[in-house]
Amino acid sequence: MAQTDNVSHRRAKLEYCQPGHDGRDFALTNLANALLDRFKEEGRIEDMNEAIELHRAALELRPSGHPDRHSSLHLLALLLADRYDHFGVVADLDEAIILGRAALELCPPGHSDHSMHLHNLGCYLEERFQKLTEMHDLDEAIELHRAALELHPPGHPHRLSSLLWLGLCFSNKYDHQGAIADLDETIMLSRASLELRPPGNHDRGVSLHSLAGYLQERCQKLATICDLEEAIELHRAALELRPLGHPHHSSSLHSLALCLSDRYDHQGAVTDLDEAIILGRAALELRPAGHSCRLLSLQLLARCFSNKYDHRGSVADLNEAIMLGRAELELCPPEHPSRDISLYNLGRRVWKRFQKLAAVCDLEEAIKLHRAALEIRPLGHPHRLSSLQSLACCFSFKYDDQGAVADLDEAIMLGRAALELCPPGHPDHGIQLHNLGCYLQERFQKLAAMHYLDEAIELHRAALKLHSHGHPHRSSSLHSLSLCLSDRYDHQGAVADLDEAIVLSRAAVELRPPGHPNRGMSLYNLGRRLWKRFQKLAAMRDLEEAIGLHRAALELHPPGHPDRSSSLHSLSLCLSDKYDHQGVVAHLEEAIILRRAELELCPQGHPNRDISLHNLGRCLWQRFQKLAAMCDLEEAIELHRAALELRPLGHPHRPSSLCSLALCFSKKYDYQGIVADLDEAITFSRAALELCPLGHPKRDLSLSNLTCNLWTRYQSMVPKLGKAKFLRQAMLVPHPTRPSDVASSLHTLSMCLWNRFQKQATMADLDEAICLATYVLELRLPGHSDYVVSLEKLTLFIKERLAKGTNFGESIMLSRAAENLCALGRYLEDTFRKQHSIINLNAAIVLYRHVLQLRLDVHPGYPSNLHELALCLIDRFHQTATVADLEDAITLEQRALQLSVPGDRDYDLRKDTLANCLQTKISPRASRVRSTLSVGTEHETIRNIISETLETMPTRLLNTQTGTLCDRAAQLSHFVCGRQYNELLSSATSYDPARRIDRIRTVVAAHFQFVMFSHRWGEGEPSLRDIQGHPIYDMSPRGGVKKLQRFCAAALKQGYLWAWSDTCCIDKDSSAELQEAIGAMFGWYRRSALTIVYLADVRESGSFSTSQWFGRGWTLQELLAPRTVLFYTRNWTLYQNLKTLNHKTDGAVLEELEGSTGIASRFLTDFSPGMDDARSRLQWASSRRTTRPEDVAYSLFGIFNVNLPVIYGESAENALGRLLAEIISRSGDISILDWVGEASPFHSCFPAHITSYRTLPLPPLSPEGQSSIVTPQSAPTEVLRKFYGSLTKSPLPRFINCRLILPCLSYRINAVRLRSADASSSNYCI
Repeated sequence: MAQTDNVSHRRAKLEYCQPGHDGRDFALTNLANALLDRFKEEGRIEDMNEAIELHRAALELRPSGHPDRHSSLHLLALLLADRYDHFGVVADLDEAIILGRAALELCPPGHSDHSMHLHNLGCYLEERFQKLTEMHDLDEAIELHRAALELHPPGHPHRLSSLLWLGLCFSNKYDHQGAIADLDETIMLSRASLELRPPGNHDRGVSLHSLAGYLQERCQKLATICDLEEAIELHRAALELRPLGHPHHSSSLHSLALCLSDRYDHQGAVTDLDEAIILGRAALELRPAGHSCRLLSLQLLARCFSNKYDHRGSVADLNEAIMLGRAELELCPPEHPSRDISLYNLGRRVWKRFQKLAAVCDLEEAIKLHRAALEIRPLGHPHRLSSLQSLACCFSFKYDDQGAVADLDEAIMLGRAALELCPPGHPDHGIQLHNLGCYLQERFQKLAAMHYLDEAIELHRAALKLHSHGHPHRSSSLHSLSLCLSDRYDHQGAVADLDEAIVLSRAAVELRPPGHPNRGMSLYNLGRRLWKRFQKLAAMRDLEEAIGLHRAALELHPPGHPDRSSSLHSLSLCLSDKYDHQGVVAHLEEAIILRRAELELCPQGHPNRDISLHNLGRCLWQRFQKLAAMCDLEEAIELHRAALELRPLGHPHRPSSLCSLALCFSKKYDYQGIVADLDEAITFSRAALELCPLGHPKRDLSLSNLTCNLWTRYQSMVPKLGKAKFLRQAMLVPHPTRPSDVASSLHTLSMCLWNRFQKQATMADLDEAICLATYVLELRLPGHSDYVVSLEKLTLFIKERLAKGTNFGESIMLSRAAENLCALGRYLEDTFRKQHSIINLNAAIVLYRHVLQLRLDVHPGYPSNLHELALCLIDRFHQTATVADLEDAITLEQRALQLSVPGDRDYDLRKDTLANCLQTKISPRASRVRSTLSVGTEHETIRNIISETLETMPTRLLNTQTGTLCDRAAQLSHFVCGRQYNELLSSATSYDPARRIDRIRTVVAAHFQFVMFSHRWGEGEPSLRDIQGHPIYDMSPRGGVKKLQRFCAAALKQGYLWAWSDTCCIDKDSSAELQEAIGAMFGWYRRSALTIVYLADVRESGSFSTSQWFGRGWTLQELLAPRTVLFYTRNWTLYQNLKTLNHKTDGAVLEELEGSTGIASRFLTDFSPGMDDARSRLQWASSRRTTRPEDVAYSLFGIFNVNLPVIYGESAENALGRLLAEIISRSGDISILDWVGEASPFHSCFPAHITSYRTLPLPPLSPEGQSSIVTPQSAPTEVLRKFYGSLTKSPLPRFINCRLILPCLSYRINAVRLRSADASSSNYCI
């Protein structure tokens, strides 16, 4: 009430001082001050606004020269600045600055108020800098405050204010420019202001807090721990002056916690971290939901708990950090400036938990969070690199965990993007080279594609150059490069790679001295590479050094270390090899001790337990061979049995365990003579042989072991027979000591069993003789000198078995024999189809017949055997035209179908084969058909179809797997030399001619699917000459080459082998080839399996509506022609991250395309080239540009389906005129004469520029807007018929000899009159 009364009193005074009164200016000022006082108390904005207007009025009454003008200027400026502080209207601040300048001019140096006006104007300028961040305002504010400070010497009442404001200005300048001198100045001024606020001063806490903050900033800049120590002491002092209940208590708690957290980062004292957490929790409690600083407290606490987890490894701390991070993220909604940081930090902490607990849900969430952070960190964002790195790391871990190549591809793509943000010279360039190299090495290990490994090696080499001696990451680069070179040695066997890997590994060991956390790993890796070289070169010094290194690594991998098992394994392997070379039992003894220790680290359920069991068993077997201690053999048997149990059917190492067990039992029999052991050895040998089909690397070993065991059993049986004849036979059986002896031993064993069968008529002997004879045939294939004899013996045995005739299905030996013959028959059949050798086909037919003899028709494989034999007979029929083979094939397929039912596997195939055979039989040419499916004809047919296919494709294509440019001959060669061709050649014979051609076309078309590239040309685009003979993946990834590499990689990722780019797949020096390419280009895009459009100016989350690609001439046909299109953004991610196979089928993308091009969606998805609606097609092109002016017309040739000469050098007007003349001449469409603009020198009826078609075609005029001519009555039908006839007979418009000829009709008019009496009417009757 008092303020209101004062305002009322002042109003009354003002009313008394009417305009012209001498005291009116004072009355205005006094009323304004009263209103301002009431505003401060009640906050009524109308009071402030009125006060400002009153001061304006007072200022008008105090013109230049008035003694109180500077006071009015000062007061009005203060009020405007105050209103700016409340409402943020910059215009108020601008006016305050103008008024402040005017006041300062009225108070020159020496004036009592000069320093006050310097100070005020400096404050206004600093506030405007805070709003607009224009450095000239801040620089001027600093100069003004310096001047004011000089006028406020020690002891002056306003010196403290000047110190504070000048310090604030320098602090702002440091924040924006980062000059440490500005921060030093700030600290010096803050120290001076603190001295002016001694203990007991009400604001001492504020000065302590501010100075501490500046010292902490300097520590963060210069890592000066003394500054941080002082900041901590100052914050502690400030906290004492701000007890619980003080409005700034939470701020002091938070700041002290932040400094302690920083000191922990520098010194690692966990007590600092614990205290920071206590203080941070206390601050958070004082900052409840809705508090403006709650977010800062959550961020600090989350960081502290994350650091505590890193220090102590307690998941509870990490969970706390994650919980706080989630709360932090809730306070950062979309568009919040700190949202990207919150997403990133939470993603990092969730990823840490995944590393600890291996919960895939955490990894998925981390990826989601990092993706979200990356989306709001576009190109140019200072933290985009961090997001790319973290997201790539997450995808790499996801690949390690789940093995999906798509995740590894994503990691590689992100790694490449990160590398792009770190060009040469960037401090992180080396790290990004290293990371990308590691991802590519993983890709190589998955796909075994050497170009990935080669690129990884080049990246690691580049990183190593940047990580020179003394660099903290040099040892990592040495390690990674040596690992890649070792991998390349494993695949290519070049000792130079292994030698270099060893040199690099030695250097890595030197950089990781005793005490280094990774020294053990480096010792281990160097040992492994030396062991590999020993395996290659057998240099004992390498093995000795490897042993020493593995011993040292083992000492650094004590019990409980995750790599101890690997060290034990490698050291025992080296010692075992040393024993093999030197025969010193002590080495083997130590290897066994190490193997036992390794086994202890692989308890039940461990994924490597089977390997450890097997390795220990092998070492014990070696010692048994040396010392003949049966306990070693018994233990080896138990270990191999245990390993076998862990290697069920289908396990890749089961054959090894079976072979080892067979060997052990065989040796046990040799020492103890227990027949059961020999039987067991034979059983394991047979089982191993069954798991090692023809071509298996252990097939020969398994067959040799079985032969040895059978030989042993036979020798043990001869003395029991007690007949001289059998003793003589035993003498004839050679012991299989060499691989070449195996076939002879098996053959002789089978003959001994046959002879014994002849004597004793034991069916088991005959069955085993048959089984052994099948093994003999396997070792004596067609072409071997003893093949015929071996086949005759087998045939003899089977014939005798058939004569005996019973229990075929009960004989295990006969079942094995049949399986062996099946496998051998398939092998020979396959060999025939690859080599086209009829002898192999004949052998396969004989073997398949034997299979059918040894199996009953109830056997589940009997129908398949019938079908396989039928196919072989069909092949031979087409080779020899022997009708009997065709007849037999029909009989076999009929029997196979009788034994099958619809729905059975291969039922339809057998049915089709029978139908084809019957069709061939009933053909009148059946007896003469030598081979519509002969090999020679097949080659010719396939090559003809390939040639037809290639004729419709671009002349040159890039191979996306190798990066090489291939002409048509190279494309043909690639297919003919590949597996697909051989499979097609071998399988085509099972199809009738009509279906065969369709199948060949299908396979060829699938192989030669190609991807077209659409993009806007940039700098450094590679030409044909640049890439000929150079795989693009080996070229330096700069400019256009990098874009080409990314395009080919994207095409490969989409599953396509061939790709085409207009930059390098056309010989532009050949006018003929260029003419041909321009004429065919629309067709190429139409026939492409996919067109990839690269939008270099569209960001990952941006819209393509403003892309320059839509303004280029050639891209119009590249948009309309292809059926399938994918748009890629600047960093080669799919547009809008749409996981679709075709953006033309996405409704949202189509809508955007329609809006960006003005082309209706029906044309975008199903465009037909030709002359229809020519005017609209010209309008689509009217806003597009080309680098060469004449290309505007050439780029439309495919759209209008015209074939005109390409004449580079002609004028754009001439090129466009030729196109328009062709359109009119072929279509008669005169709508193209509807244009607005400059006439062409080619013909005045044509426009000079395509831009003349920008206006839409004119619609028909409405009845209200046109002059209409109507007949007074309906025309008779006969008249209309004649009129229509004259229209249909009239010639089309045409363009001949530069003359445009348009048709016209003439008829006589008898009378014309107005339809109404109104003279203004334009309707007439004729």
